[in-house]
Amino acid sequence: MTATRLFDRAVIRLTPQDPGEDVADFLQGLVTNDVKGTLPAYAGLLTPQGKALFDFIVWPGGNGELLIDCEAEAADELVKRLSLYRLRRKIAIVRDDAVGVHWAGHMGDGAAADPRLTALGERWLAPASDDDQAADEAWRAHRLRLGVPEGRAELSDILWLETNAVELHGVSFEKGCYVGQENTARMNWRQKVNRRLVVVPLEDADEKRIKVSHGDLGLAIAHLRIDDITADIAPDWMRLEAS
Repeated sequence: MTATRLFDRAVIRLTPQDPGEDVADFLQGLVTNDVKGTLPAYAGLLTPQGKALFDFIVWPGGNGELLIDCEAEAADELVKRLSLYRLRRKIAIVRDDAVGVHWAGHMGDGAAADPRLTALGERWLAPASDDDQAADEAWRAHRLRLGVPEGRAELSDILWLETNAVELHGVSFEKGCYVGQENTARMNWRQKVNRRLVVVPLEDADEKRIKVSHGDLGLAIAHLRIDDITADIAPDWMRLEAS
């Protein structure tokens, strides 16, 4: 059996508990991307200042549900955070360990392309099985070779637009308000995104700029000024002009 299961990912299920409740409307007012349009979609939940708290992929579910494909170690905290925003809305927000997140590094098997970058491969959700084989290390190496950061260790306390959210299709400037929207929109309108997260060779990295080291792969996530990002380390999808 081919290893496809990402055990480092978990699924959160948002289910309406009343016929008049709209889960998409609830999430739309919280996250950075449009979850009423095409799904799956990459999005973030931010601080009021526009810094990353959680990043995830939102999937459609049946009967008005939405499913969130997120970092497993952050799932319980994300459930608590979303529950705080729920107030009196009749929406169940639970971690669903009966569903697994799967990945393949190619396209063509009928699953959905990763909404961030087609080169990341395809993803799908399926019932979890004891026979599932872990693909986490292959996934980590694949995304880092493509220059894509994810998860709290790599993104937390970084302004959302500095995580490459525009290039990775993780923000909509057309939707309504969400947590952290004011500063995020202002940065975009004023063209004030001057730093980016970049995957760099560990041996060439400035220790002061490293956010996370992946020593086994010889790579690191660095938070650099755009002027310091050289063409040889910038992925093809990254726009390098200072904004």
